[in-house]
Amino acid sequence: MTKNVLTKYWLCFSLFLAAAAIQSNAQDRPIHHFTLGASEFLLDGKPFQIISGEMHPARIPREYWQQRIRMAKAMGCNTIAVYVFWNYLESTPGNFDLATGNKDIAAFIRLCQAEGLWVLLRPGPYVCAEWDWGGLPPYLLKIPDIKVRCLDSRYMNAVTRYVTRLSQAIAPLQCDHGGPILMVQLENEYGSYANDKGYLKALHTLWKTHGITVPFYTADGAADFMLEAGNLDGAAIGLDPGVSDNDFEAATQHNPHVPSFSSETYPGWLTHWKEQWQHPDTADILKEVGYLLSHHRSFNLYVVHGGTNFGFTAGANAFAPVQFQPDVTSYDYDAPISEQGRATPKYYALRHLIASYTNHPLPEPPPPIPVTDIPAFTLEPYTSLWDHLPVAKHTPQPQPMEAFGQTSGMILYRTKLIGHKSGSLTITEPHDYALVYLDRKFIDTIFRDGGHWTVKLPRTDVKEPVLEILVENMGHINFAQYMIDRKGITDRVTLDGMTLMNWETFNLPLSAPPTESKATAPPAATTGAIPAGPAAPEAKATTAVTPATTGPSTIPGRGLFFKGHFSLDSTADTYLDVSAFKKGVVWVNGHNLGAILVCRPPATAVLSRIVAAKRKK
Repeated sequence: MTKNVLTKYWLCFSLFLAAAAIQSNAQDRPIHHFTLGASEFLLDGKPFQIISGEMHPARIPREYWQQRIRMAKAMGCNTIAVYVFWNYLESTPGNFDLATGNKDIAAFIRLCQAEGLWVLLRPGPYVCAEWDWGGLPPYLLKIPDIKVRCLDSRYMNAVTRYVTRLSQAIAPLQCDHGGPILMVQLENEYGSYANDKGYLKALHTLWKTHGITVPFYTADGAADFMLEAGNLDGAAIGLDPGVSDNDFEAATQHNPHVPSFSSETYPGWLTHWKEQWQHPDTADILKEVGYLLSHHRSFNLYVVHGGTNFGFTAGANAFAPVQFQPDVTSYDYDAPISEQGRATPKYYALRHLIASYTNHPLPEPPPPIPVTDIPAFTLEPYTSLWDHLPVAKHTPQPQPMEAFGQTSGMILYRTKLIGHKSGSLTITEPHDYALVYLDRKFIDTIFRDGGHWTVKLPRTDVKEPVLEILVENMGHINFAQYMIDRKGITDRVTLDGMTLMNWETFNLPLSAPPTESKATAPPAATTGAIPAGPAAPEAKATTAVTPATTGPSTIPGRGLFFKGHFSLDSTADTYLDVSAFKKGVVWVNGHNLGAILVCRPPATAVLSRIVAAKRKK
């Protein structure tokens, strides 16, 4: 009994010391009060103009966080806006990671504070951001009739779990707790999606219940209907964007008791696959920012630095039932700070403009991140997707990957043809890019965009030919009304009108490339050159192909994996030139850099960045 009493006393004493240490740390940080005036923001009772630059820690190697933050500060920003991607922190229900690598959102916020910058936090739960499903966790799509961004109880149960966990990390970082967070955004551009004020009020109450005490704001387009549906009483009004007196007057008419600001002012724009890279005129952004500065309007540059959609994190757009516009892996966005973290001419133009309106000298930009040139090296095919198929699942008709708990990668469907053996094969619907095979022979591809989902199957002498359809998930739709976006085959497959039944399904999430070869024959070889970062767009890969004679891994369209090695004297940034390839995914030392798609002319993504390599091989 004495031992138990001593143990309890020691435990209580330890907890007291820990609590005292936490309280002491909080007391060491000055408390600030950020409030909403009738027409302007107030910091400790004085007017405060937010000059914010947005960046997303999930899109930036953690090693470079500080350099990117310092770049924004040197351009004249006093605040960093930060999206939090729910599905990046909770990949499966209840399993959160807010501590590993780029997922340590609290560390990024503390780093902003250490550099003397404030933070606008944009935690969703929905964020858009050209991110897979706008940050919502695709595991919700396993529920057949799920409704999102509303008061559907199943959705709100998941939202409550997310808000509860995230609040534990961010509540101590609010400015009235000694941290840098000035405001928290409710949802995102809700007036572009729906009109459920009850949902917005429920979110507001949920955040407050879990310790969020700083002011809130909403963000919507400046159109009247968007502001009416998306704004909430008591929250500041963000305009995406606010560029004129008329825009701000519209906000004032909806709520004259709170300030408004340009919550997304666009120095660049997003790019979809097969589009030319977006390069908005710098004169336009200088005019908009000049207006905001001269009228003492607060604003946030979306984005000051974009970064990279590593892995399978890129989203997609759709504004019609059969439209599909997947986003490229690069999130350079033509931002003032390039994808590689370098200052662009636009950066220096904005820096000069902002400096002319501030009453203190701006710090010099930090040195650029080093880059390196790497000689060409050989990538040799060593195996195929077909050599590593998992155990099949059997269903009467195809089901999307989310029904099996899969949220990214590829999925393979297989059936025997009975009855019709050739004719018009129609997939309803292929989400997003399908490759069709008959008896292991590649037939054709079907891309979701445009609604042309039929290909011709040739005649065959095989009694029961085997049909296989390999479908790639190219990113869940992240904006507007077509967001319920399951991947794979979403309904059925027909052959000359006959619905094909009895399918085998193979889930291929591509979490990592195979580590060993199971190929039955030596495949062809391809070489790829890795030139230095800034010079990469002008570089051309060389190709030397030696086809193998037999084996399933060498059949065209067979989902080959290529492997190669290179060594470095010292680590630095570079770009991988993949112009010798067509379509695929790139891994370096097990890290998924993202998707590639080589177009002709090469308007998009023949390059993939290798960043922060800690190993020299």
